[in-house]
Amino acid sequence: MSRFFSEKYKKLVPYTPGEQPKILNLTKLNTNECPFPPSEKALQYAREHTRPMNLYSDIEGVGVREALATLYGLRPENLLLGNGSDEILNFAFMAFCDDDHPAAFPDISYGFYPVFANLNRVPYTEIPLREDFRAAPEDYYGLGKTIFLANPNAPTGIALSSREVEEIVKRNPDSVVVIDEAYVDFGGESCIPLIEKYENLLVVQTFSKSRSMAGARLGFAAGSAELIRDLGTIKFSTNPYNVNSMTQALGLGVLLDEERTRANCRTVMENRAYTAQALECLGFAVLPSAANFLFVRSDRIGGGELYQKLRARAVLVRHFDKERIKDYNRITVGTREQMDILLKNIREILEETP
Repeated sequence: MSRFFSEKYKKLVPYTPGEQPKILNLTKLNTNECPFPPSEKALQYAREHTRPMNLYSDIEGVGVREALATLYGLRPENLLLGNGSDEILNFAFMAFCDDDHPAAFPDISYGFYPVFANLNRVPYTEIPLREDFRAAPEDYYGLGKTIFLANPNAPTGIALSSREVEEIVKRNPDSVVVIDEAYVDFGGESCIPLIEKYENLLVVQTFSKSRSMAGARLGFAAGSAELIRDLGTIKFSTNPYNVNSMTQALGLGVLLDEERTRANCRTVMENRAYTAQALECLGFAVLPSAANFLFVRSDRIGGGELYQKLRARAVLVRHFDKERIKDYNRITVGTREQMDILLKNIREILEETP
């Protein structure tokens, strides 16, 4: 770092994103992207309705918010758009956390939570997952902290039911509970229907996973009008034009082809079950996943070794060095062809392993 870098950030450890290598013929299963592109219907809509580039984007994202409101039975004032859900999560740390309102989240979860806490100088508590890697709802009752829960969780893929989340929200009436539903469309239960009932519930979703828009950067928050206004204050104090015109047009096109999104999710879930069964037949322990990835471990080969050997064969999965999960790998669920390539290479690696 330079000698000019602010002292307040010198100890900041940034988030480490999944690798994005330029390897030919790579089977890329490491960043939980959708294996299917946006539909031609959505792309055509974007081509025909993108706002002229010499003009600023719609500061309110009216079209996308109205479409989301129709889809989820909300009002537009219950919604705020972000440059990916990560931006909205950062807004939530800024808006709802401070020395008097520290944060709390699982010790094994989305790696950006501690980064956002440290970036915003927010004290935080990491609550250990249980031995089976589940988040126990009772561990979050009456915390008196702003709670961040990925549901389904990452990197485990394990989900809480909406009933369990509701109990957490009820038991923390004076604190905001943020539910990060990045993977909810692959088998989880969304808590969006609960926002009319609880003023302290904020649900965050992304278009990166089920809606095939990881490269376009679009996310949204759903909550009471008051919480959304709070987030809007942060947005309009940082970057009012945070979602560009092309992304808004594509996002609206995708929402107008919701049938394609649901079909893609069903295919991913089918491929997830297929891959989980095949890995279990190879002796892997596979955590129950409601996401578009699997979290797996083998007694025959370490997680780091399997990751390296797969990478040498142009198959990329995600490995984490954290002590408790270092024997695991997270595998994005792709097309059936991609999963067969993965399984073929794993079989060969295991055959070569003493």
